[in-house]
Amino acid sequence: MKLNAIVAGVGMTPFGKHLDHGLKALGAGAVQAAIQDARIPAPAIEAAWVGNAAAGLVTGQESIRGQVVLRSIGIGKIPVINVENACASASTALNQAAAMVTAGLYDIVLALGVEKLYHEDRKKSFAAFAGAVDVELLEGILKTLRETASRSGGEAAGGAGEKRSMFMDIYAAAARAHMEKYGTTVEQFARVAAKNSLHGSMNPRAQFREALTVEQVLAAPMIAEPLTRPMCSPIGDGAAAVILVSERKAHELGIPKPIRILTSVLRSGWDHDLDEEGAAEVCAREAFAEAGIGPKDVNVIECHDATAPAELFAYEALGLCPKGESGPFVEAGHTSIGGRVAVNTSGGLLRKGHPVGATGIAQIVELTEQLQGRSGRRQVDGAQIGLAHNGGGSIGVDAAAMCVTILVR
Repeated sequence: MKLNAIVAGVGMTPFGKHLDHGLKALGAGAVQAAIQDARIPAPAIEAAWVGNAAAGLVTGQESIRGQVVLRSIGIGKIPVINVENACASASTALNQAAAMVTAGLYDIVLALGVEKLYHEDRKKSFAAFAGAVDVELLEGILKTLRETASRSGGEAAGGAGEKRSMFMDIYAAAARAHMEKYGTTVEQFARVAAKNSLHGSMNPRAQFREALTVEQVLAAPMIAEPLTRPMCSPIGDGAAAVILVSERKAHELGIPKPIRILTSVLRSGWDHDLDEEGAAEVCAREAFAEAGIGPKDVNVIECHDATAPAELFAYEALGLCPKGESGPFVEAGHTSIGGRVAVNTSGGLLRKGHPVGATGIAQIVELTEQLQGRSGRRQVDGAQIGLAHNGGGSIGVDAAAMCVTILVR
């Protein structure tokens, strides 16, 4: 979808374990920060899109999640649209909010992503991820994961959905297949985790701030073979918000350093062969065409590294390198800050954390600050074009939802 919406302000809470903060407190913190950043009064917001995936299960707030969060800080009366699209909930909310501004229906809108995943009962937290697949096929999916792990010499997928997110086992199976087909090594997966840990060590809002070496990543406890703990994104609590305005309103308000959303392409997965292009490839191709640029024009990317292998898969889907060459690509340092294209300067999901309903807009917060030159020690020199890649859920051999968004300074 070709867009013309301006990012006027962004706000985000630190991601982490916030057992003493509810959904309202987290959401309020991000919204108030975005309002302050945009330098607009809260009553100027004309509509809001609120992304959340798991509050119904984890907190019991099954309905009216956005209304509850916004009313807690005095924002009411306006239309509030609640958006659920698994891990792509926030990027979907942003996509819809930007579309309405582009269409001319509103001049100032809010897009918010907010999530609480930590719970005293860890099974409840991990069960939230089980709802991001076809639950009528859940037993069959878990059986297949156990069988594929056993055939490839990995550990059986015991504990998936109880001791960990079942998506770690889904990614582990994909990682083993990539290794077998292309010769990708576990050391290359570890290099992704080490790179993102270095980036995350410079991000004050990241859930984990320790820089790790490749050797430390490899020596960490195994979660789902070949994925060690630092190769897997943690659950988390947090919120991120964006104020979007029309071009006319941006001129009227005198927005300093405006960031334009050029395009946001949202697709769902479909039945296709493993060798055929999937949702990420289609979204990327359409987004580049609509923006009138190519992969080589992008300076900074926030991609959906739910696991370290997922980041390598994204390199290939986004056209940063040919199929099968993502391992050597990261090994050469091309995706580190100072490399050819900086990927996950925030630390990514691996280190920044993954409160699923907030992740997509957290990516936009990072990219906006990078394009405005206010990312401190992790700043990418001369960044002018940013890309966000955010997937959600799993259907068949593809993501259930995929969103690719391109921003320009």
